Parts: sequence; structure tokens; C-alpha cells
Amino acid sequence: MAVLTDDWQEGGFGLYIHWPFCEAKCPYCDFNSHVSRFIDQERWKKAYLSEIDRYAELLPGRVLQTVYFGGGTPSLMDPGVVSEVIERIRRNWPTSNDTEITLEANPGSVEAGRFAAYAQAGISRVSMGIQALNDADLHRLGRIHSVAEAYQAFDIARKYFDRVSFDLIYARQNQTVAAWGEELREALSMAVDHLSLYQLTIEPGTAFGDRYARGKLSGLPDDDRAGDMYEATQEICNSAGLPAYEVSNHAAPGAESRHNLVYWRYGDYAGIGPGAHGRITIAGQRRATEAYAQPGKWLNAVEATQPVDSIEPISGSEQADEYLMMGLRVSEGIDARRYRAMSGQDLSAHTLARLEEIGMIVQEKYRVRATQHGRMVLNAVIKELMSG
Repeated sequence: MAVLTDDWQEGGFGLYIHWPFCEAKCPYCDFNSHVSRFIDQERWKKAYLSEIDRYAELLPGRVLQTVYFGGGTPSLMDPGVVSEVIERIRRNWPTSNDTEITLEANPGSVEAGRFAAYAQAGISRVSMGIQALNDADLHRLGRIHSVAEAYQAFDIARKYFDRVSFDLIYARQNQTVAAWGEELREALSMAVDHLSLYQLTIEPGTAFGDRYARGKLSGLPDDDRAGDMYEATQEICNSAGLPAYEVSNHAAPGAESRHNLVYWRYGDYAGIGPGAHGRITIAGQRRATEAYAQPGKWLNAVEATQPVDSIEPISGSEQADEYLMMGLRVSEGIDARRYRAMSGQDLSAHTLARLEEIGMIVQEKYRVRATQHGRMVLNAVIKELMSG
């Protein structure tokens, strides 16, 4: 079923490049990342260029608004590889005047010469995985950098890039609300205009998940204390002029991550690299793509010109559910008319009224937005709307 041939334009078009390698595996991480002693960067470069060309044939002529190098640790990529990848992207698609090109970086892999080369290659924004501003917690989180190295890396990044964001994790072991507030204020004093602030979650299959299952991960906050930390986060960031524009992301007006907004506004994005996911519209049909997760398998398939990802059509009702799940994460919310066009039916008026009455959502003309309280229990709100 073809649903809204040009619906993707509501969110725009972006490109995600996944670099799957890290220097070490963090115990909380469930991303597709791997530690490898030797990486043939020339071989990987050729594979990326080949996949970029393939996707350009599938999605020709679109204006590309954003590119995101994620991982893994993309700051381990040779700057020459990044440069050639960006050059090939620009050759294949017209780009907007203010194309955002982001690269994720870990403080332990940052040095001035590399960042200068990334800037020259076309990177316009850096997102740094700092995660904590005290050495004891960095050690517990399995990070290989110190706080001093984090500050140094941030200063280097600010020298070469106008837009620098970094991540912090809260609700850590034995962390108090007061200590988190102090740490967050310190982060905000670094003159940032974008912060990603994530509550520590224990995922199955991770080292933390295994430890937790054995009762060896002590000091984790209960739901009430974690909720208090979330509320403190909103108050402190609001006061600093960085309100939440998404559940875990805070920015000064105009400094939002445009690439992530493509996801949350349910635009189209091509995912390239091991384990990369995508949502692309071909001939009026939105499709889900998922690449092989294992790096060697993905690389060998690209070189053999064999399929490297699955491409499956998404039904109208599935699109509507995905739009609901992504769109309610952002402060602007969703357009109920767009939801109806995808699903063929309206959201339940009774459910909307009940959620609004208890302060979980607000409705303004055609828009439906989750409140701060609603975002604290967003999965439950979305479940209610889906079942309603």
C-alpha cells in the first residue's frame, strides 16, 4: 500500500554512516560496536563509497540536509576516509546551504591535528561522549578517558567547530540528586549550546546487564530518585536557556541536532554500515532497511556486490505507530492529520481527552504534545494512544 508518497518530506532526508569500532567496549553499551586490533581503513573506505553510490541510485535527486557519522567511535576514522566519504556524498546528492555533518567523538581519541583535518573535510558539528565529570564514575562506566582529558578534548573541539555537543549519563551508582545537579551546572558552565542527558539503563546482554542479573551492580537509584533527577535536569537546563526539545536532548534555540530531528519528525534516512537501520521511500512506499550487524559479514557482502541489508515495506498502520513513537519524543509533538493520513483513522478522542485531563498531553489545534510529566512515562502514554 502506497501511503503519502511525499510524506518523508515532512521530516527531511538524512544519511547515517555507522563506524563499528571502538578502543574498548563500555559495560553499559548495547550498540553495535566492536574492538579490533587492526582495521584496514582503505578497505572500509571503499565499502562506504560503494554503498553511498548504491543508495544514490535508489534515492536520486533528493536534497540532503544532514549526515551523521555514528558508532562505535567515528573519531577513530582516518580524516582522509571521512573527507572522501563526504566528497562522494556531495557528488551524489544536492545538499542544502546549511547541511549539518556531525561526527561522534570520544575524548580519548581526540587530538588537535585530527580535528583540524575533520573540519577541513567538511565536518560541521561534533558530538562528544564525555558521560561523566568525575573520574571515579568514569572508571565505573568503563570509560578510558579522564575528566581532564574530557575538558581538553572539548576545548580542542570548540576551537575547530562552531557546534559542539556532549553526552552525560545520570542515575549512576550511588549518585545523589544534589551531586547530579552540581555536575550538570558544571557542564552548562562550559558554554555548550546542546547537551544529551541520558538516564543509565541496564540492558540485557551488556556487562552491566550480566552484573545486575548476578546482584553485583549496587547503588542504582530507585524510580523515585531517578525521577527526581529527571525533574532537576529539566529545571536546571531551563534556567540555563537549554530546554528539552526531546526526551533526552537539550539545546539553545536553533542549536538542536538537525539529524536527530529527521528521525523524530519521521523523515527518510539511509543507513550505511554494519547494523545500520534506515527508513526510505521508494516509488511512494516507505521501507525499513537493516544492514548485517557483523562487520566482517557486511564488508565481505559489499565487496562481493551481494545484498547487505534487508528492505521491507512498512504498512500505513505501522508508519503511524512509528510516527507516534518518534514524534511524541520531541516537544513539538505530532500532527494528528498526518497520523490520520498514515493510519486511515483518527487517534481516539476519548483517550486523548483522558490523557489531557491527567496532564500527560496537551492538544493545540491539530498538534498533540506530551507534557514534561508525560515524557517521564512516555512509553505508557504511547501504549495508551496505540491501544485507544
